[in-house]
Amino acid sequence: MSTTKVRSKRVPAEPADIDRTDRTILRQLQRDASLSNVALAAKVHLSPPACLRRVERLKRLGFIDGVVARLNPQAVGAGMLVMIGVVLDRSTPESFAAFEKAAARISGCMECHVVTGEFDYFMLIRTQDSESFNRLHAEQLLYLPGVRQVRSFMVLRNVVSTTELPLAV
Repeated sequence: MSTTKVRSKRVPAEPADIDRTDRTILRQLQRDASLSNVALAAKVHLSPPACLRRVERLKRLGFIDGVVARLNPQAVGAGMLVMIGVVLDRSTPESFAAFEKAAARISGCMECHVVTGEFDYFMLIRTQDSESFNRLHAEQLLYLPGVRQVRSFMVLRNVVSTTELPLAV
C-alpha cells in the first residue's frame, strides 16, 4: 500500500474570510469531490464560471488542500484497522523527532498524532489481517526508536468514520 502523507503547504485564511456560499461549496466537495463544476454550481445555485472562481479562491486561500479518491480498505487488502498507543522512554525533542521520522515510514500508517495523557502518540495503521499486523509489529513497530511501550487495539467494527470536517453555517 502506498503511503501519502498530507502536509498543508500554506496556512489557510480565517474561517471568517468565507461566506455561506463558500461553506456550502466546501460541504458539497467534502461529500463528493468528483462533482463536475457544472453539477456543483447547480447544487450551490451559482453560474458555473462563478462557482469555478470560488473553488479556485478556496484553493488559493488554503481551505482546499487537495482532492483524493477514498478507497475501500477491504477491496485493496487493508481491511484490518489497528489503533496503537505509544509511550516513549524519554520526553526530549530528539526522541520525539527520531520517533516521528521512523513512524512516517511504517507500512500502512495512516495517521500518527502526538497526544496528551497516558500515551505520547496514537497511530492508526491499516493491514490486511491480524497475521499481517503481527508481522508488521514484529518487523517494524518493535524497532521504533525510543519506544518504551506499544499498546495495540484492533478495531472490531467501524461505527463512525468520515473525512467531512464540521463547518459553521
